[in-house]
This record gives sequence, C-alpha cells and structure tokens, in this order.
Amino acid sequence: MARRILMVVNHAGFFLTHRLPLAVAARERGYEVHVATPQSKHVPAIEGNSLGWHPVRLTRSGTNPFAELRAVSDLVSLYRKLRPELVHHVTTKPVLYGTAAARIARVPAVVNALAGLGHLSLADDLFHRVLRGGVRLGFKAVLRHRNMRVIFQNEDDRAAFVDRGILAPRETVLVPGSGVDPELFRPVSRPRGNPPVVVLPSRMLYTKGVAEFVGAARILKAEGVAARFVLVGEPDPDNPASIPAWQLSRWASEGAVEWQQRRDDMPAVYAESDVVVLPSYREGMPKVLIEAGACGLPAVTTDVPGCRDVVEHERSGLLVPVRDRGRELAKAIARLLRDEELSRSMGRRGRELVLERFALPRIIDQTISLYAELMR
Repeated sequence: MARRILMVVNHAGFFLTHRLPLAVAARERGYEVHVATPQSKHVPAIEGNSLGWHPVRLTRSGTNPFAELRAVSDLVSLYRKLRPELVHHVTTKPVLYGTAAARIARVPAVVNALAGLGHLSLADDLFHRVLRGGVRLGFKAVLRHRNMRVIFQNEDDRAAFVDRGILAPRETVLVPGSGVDPELFRPVSRPRGNPPVVVLPSRMLYTKGVAEFVGAARILKAEGVAARFVLVGEPDPDNPASIPAWQLSRWASEGAVEWQQRRDDMPAVYAESDVVVLPSYREGMPKVLIEAGACGLPAVTTDVPGCRDVVEHERSGLLVPVRDRGRELAKAIARLLRDEELSRSMGRRGRELVLERFALPRIIDQTISLYAELMR
C-alpha cells in the first residue's frame, strides 16, 4: 500500500504555483498524495492532477477566535479520518494550527514550511507588534512534535527561530524556495527591446516595493531615460499591504508605469523583458528573482533576507537599500539600461546560480528525501 502524505495550504492558488510540482513528483514516486485547502476556483486543477482534495476552513488573515478554533477542529477531524503518515504544512497558519492538530490526532510525522511571517513581520504599529509577540509565543508553544522538521528558505529566518529558542537546530532544515523549472524558464535570444522593458512581476503589495518602483520610474522618466516600466500582478485583498486597484490605475494614467494586471504566461513576460526589479521589504525566497535568473535576466532588488540570497551583488544583479523612495533604485536600473554588456553578463551568472541552487528537481529531491527520513 502506498504511503499517504497530506499537504495543507491556506490558498489553493498558492498550492498550484508553489507546491504542485512537488506533489506530482511525490505521487509519481509511489506516495499517495492528498491536498487540503479552502474551497476556491483553483480546486479542479488540483483534482485534475490525480491528487485527493479535502476542504478546510482556513482563512489567510482572519482573527475571529471562534473561526480559528473551528479551523483547528477541521484539521483534527481530517487527520483522524485520512490517517496520513506525514503532513506537510505550508505558511504560518497551517503550520501553527496544523502542528497542534497533528499532535492531537497523533500524526506520525510533520513537515512545516515557513517562508517568514509575511506582513506580520513588517508592520510596526502597536497592534502588529503585540500580535507578532503572540505569534512567536504560539510558535514556541505549538512547534513541539517528536518527529518534525521545519523548513526555512533562508538562513536569516532559520537563525531567528533558533536564536530565540523556538526551535532546536536539529529540528530545522534549509531548502531554498519551491524551485523553478529551468526548462520552462530559460533565456530567449533576442535584441534588447526598443525601448527596453523594466518589469516588476509580483502581487501588488506596498511591501513588495511597488511604490518605490513607481518612484524610480518617475525619476528616470524625468531624466529622459527611454524605457517602459511595467507592473505585472494584481492586488491581494486578503493582505493588509495590498494596493487598491484605483491607486494602480492612477499611477498608470500618470504615464510613468504600465499596469498589466495578472499574467498566467510568466515565461512570455520574461521573454519580453530586459531587467527585472523587486524592491521588496523582506522575502523568504522570492520566486520572481529565481525565475528571472533562470531566464538569464539581470535583477535589481533590495539588500534584505531572501532577496540577497538569490541575487549576488555586482555578479547576477544589483542590491539597493530597502525603502529608499526610489532614488538608489533608479540609479541601479539606469546603470543596467546604460550598460548592455553588464546586463548580459549578470543574466548569464543568474542562470548559473539557478542551476546550481534553485532548480526544481534539486528542491524536489531535497524535500522528498526529508519525507523518507521522517517516515522511517
């Protein structure tokens, strides 16, 4: 009988973009793979890949204590009914609630994947500082299972949990992101665009540095730099840092940037681009930068955890200070636009880095090996 794995994610769309290849690979290696997410339009795509799907009432940003307790209860019931040998929780809420449920239901093995605390780790108002402290206490109380590993995507985040005594070093594993298929995301031989295209592909969040990108575009347009500055992505209403559609439309109407909203053909987006920019405030392991590197594109990003783990300053791209209102960002973009040979050499190094560290087969092998270790 195949060994049963359950993956728990609080958004079906996120599962498709970040964990579907792992789930399919595990199924192809003989595991029986199930997925639990809230109901959404993305569920048929999960079931279409021969994966068992189960509904859970997990919200991404809700704080109603009764709803949160109900989510834990849902997970306990599911674990007792399905009886998986291993549960893989992805992102903060599934990790917290799922680990507690796994202990109650006596699930033999647990893998927790943490890319950071998202908006909670960045907001600095009193409410979020108190909530952040509560979440840390929650992690310390809940992350207790006799057969568990917690996956971190960068060393800064892992060190933060170990240094605060939340986890022992032996309970942690470093897996750099969810991987990118280097055959799907690959360089396209073409002359530089006329004008060149500078793209920020991301959810439209303030914490992704979208406002700084707009500021840099305004500066460069005022200086007469001939380039197109393109935002690709849509708002995320469940995230407190989401930028309203009206604001994005207003920026686009000013003429400094274009807003293309969501694109489902990301390899084509990169094929049309010359420089990729992500001025994020903090990341786990930004898939956008890994995809850009796989496509042989130079990147401009911020010197923060996650981003600096993907981009080597002066070798595969340029690092700039975080939240600088676009000035240093504009200088870095202008430098790459002026020096086409530098851009090409950085793009080549970016591709090498992806093949060395972030290629999808490598990430899948690391994760499935972890499954096998815990299930032994």
